[in-house]
Amino acid sequence: MNVKDGGTIRKALLIINCIILSIGNCGAPLIARLYFIHGGNRIWFSSWLQTAGCPIILLPIACAYVHRSRTANPTSENKLICMERPLFVAAIVLGILSGLDNYLYSYGLSRLPVSTSSLIIASQLAFTAGFAFLLVKQKFTAYSINAVFLLTIGAGVLALHSSSDRPANESNKEYILGFVMTLAAAALYGFILPLVELTYKKAKQEISYALVMEIQLVMCLVATAFCTVGMLVNNDFKVIGREAREFELGETKYYIVAIFSAIIWQCFFLGAIGVVFCASSLLSAVVIAVLLPVTEILAVFFFNEKFQAEKGVSLALSLWGFLSYFYGDIKRKKPTPETEMTSSLPPNSTLESRV
Repeated sequence: MNVKDGGTIRKALLIINCIILSIGNCGAPLIARLYFIHGGNRIWFSSWLQTAGCPIILLPIACAYVHRSRTANPTSENKLICMERPLFVAAIVLGILSGLDNYLYSYGLSRLPVSTSSLIIASQLAFTAGFAFLLVKQKFTAYSINAVFLLTIGAGVLALHSSSDRPANESNKEYILGFVMTLAAAALYGFILPLVELTYKKAKQEISYALVMEIQLVMCLVATAFCTVGMLVNNDFKVIGREAREFELGETKYYIVAIFSAIIWQCFFLGAIGVVFCASSLLSAVVIAVLLPVTEILAVFFFNEKFQAEKGVSLALSLWGFLSYFYGDIKRKKPTPETEMTSSLPPNSTLESRV
């Protein structure tokens, strides 16, 4: 395979992962909130659902194995599992962090409207940018710095007037705690994404997309185990049956919500680390943030949530930040006359030798 074909495949994978991430990023918060507003109140169970659907990743892993078996050199060994021990250990650490992040996010979503929670999560881009700079030496332009600044200010505006959309029958203390936990979830996931990118770069084996799926599978299994311990301590398994019977939409729909929640969350996590693999952790965070308006609109439409002036200002600042980032990225990639002349030279030649 030549470089051009490899680049085309990588771009195709990037588009596919962006689509998968879009489905998960927009759908997962809505269905998770649906669970809470109709009688669900088990935070550890909601956290568990975020990664419990990971066995579905076995299907694409098996497909990748079959593809390698058909295309690989007959003399080469085709392993079902490509991951080596250092990556396995790194995936376990990432899984523990993901399990903790799942709990923080679920706690916040149980206390906050989806529209508010989504705006707070937008601050994740600022955390990702900072950690990407420290961990993987991410390069910034004036436009990307401006984007991070605007997103941070947008979350700050929301924080100054956050109590006005507090759900009924919820104390101010519970609402503030939900706000803090959601912000902590954004910060932790903003750390996890660059850490995943660093894992890819430090790996002593070639990182393929099949290996990315294996890493995601291990991360989710460990995160699920982490949340399972929380469920056991909190006696969640003993009350799920009763909670299902008392669910406002009915017992059958309770389990439907749980199943679809697990599936859609897998779209989010697999899409997120897929974008990291194809591009960077910063782009993954930008894609998550750029879908904010869609989640906002869907939350207002499905749950009749309030959309006050503060949210409007925060949303406008967020959109401004997104546009700034993408404009800077397009401008950075736009070829100059000199680069066009250089790219037209034959291999192993320079502009000076051509002249």
